[in-house]
Amino acid sequence: MARDVRGFVWPKILLLGCDGQVGWALQRALAPLGDVVALNRSGEGGCCGDLAEPVDLSRTVRKLAPDVIVNAAAYTAVDKAESEVSTAMAVNAVAPGVLAREAALLGSLLVHYSTDYVFDGSGSHPWHEDHVPSPLSVYGRSKLAGEEMIRAVGGRHLIFRTSWVFATQGGNFAKTMLRLATERDRLSVVADQIGAPTSADLVADITAHALRAALAEPSLSGTYHLAASGETSWHGYARYVLECAEEMGHALKVLPHQVEAIPSADYPLPARRPLNSRLQTQRLRATFGVELPDWRHGVRRMISEVLSNKP
Repeated sequence: MARDVRGFVWPKILLLGCDGQVGWALQRALAPLGDVVALNRSGEGGCCGDLAEPVDLSRTVRKLAPDVIVNAAAYTAVDKAESEVSTAMAVNAVAPGVLAREAALLGSLLVHYSTDYVFDGSGSHPWHEDHVPSPLSVYGRSKLAGEEMIRAVGGRHLIFRTSWVFATQGGNFAKTMLRLATERDRLSVVADQIGAPTSADLVADITAHALRAALAEPSLSGTYHLAASGETSWHGYARYVLECAEEMGHALKVLPHQVEAIPSADYPLPARRPLNSRLQTQRLRATFGVELPDWRHGVRRMISEVLSNKP
């Protein structure tokens, strides 16, 4: 770690997946904490950012010798994973294990992101960190395998399980609903899957806060659930998005109350989704002294930004 003239310690932080929703937000959130080397899949300056290339990834970590590795890269094509099992496992399971081993050798801290998809979605109570995972899909199994590989190494780590992540940058469910509500005369959305839409900015800000604490206190290593407060269905989420858009003067062909609620069975997909994606966040809040805002806060802010950028 580098020190400035006043004696402050500035860690070198390797950020992987910097072009993704969470990765993009992390570039901002991590900048005040230290020297951030941000890599996307293409890499830069002879450094590898591709999680599908474990040998080159190891070399990059050894070359840079970071104090912190933040892995925001992942294979996230949930349905394609059903037919691309080896790729999903390579990126979501093997690569995190490689990063964990290299981090342990360096004495570095690894930050990694997982998902509510490690659970089977049964019941109606929020999942806490000690519940036994039972994923329904290849994607969920690959993410669980990544967690297990990190924990098996035994080095310092923070694993954040999150859900329904969105950001202003890139495509997401809310943007799709806005587009469809201006193009179609009818809109049907699944109403029996429950979770909490969570902004990438919130994930990044909590990460930075927890990272600083974990660098000072290694015993804080572990797995934490990180999601916005409250809950809704995809149907409720869609209606709220359109309510915000309507209030902001955006013209819609389908109004919020006209969005039809349908069961998951009416919208079959290759990969099964958990019906219950609620995450219990008490451990995170108590350990790091943070509060998590209601999911509507981040969604409204995103809709405002998206609409203000429209020509």
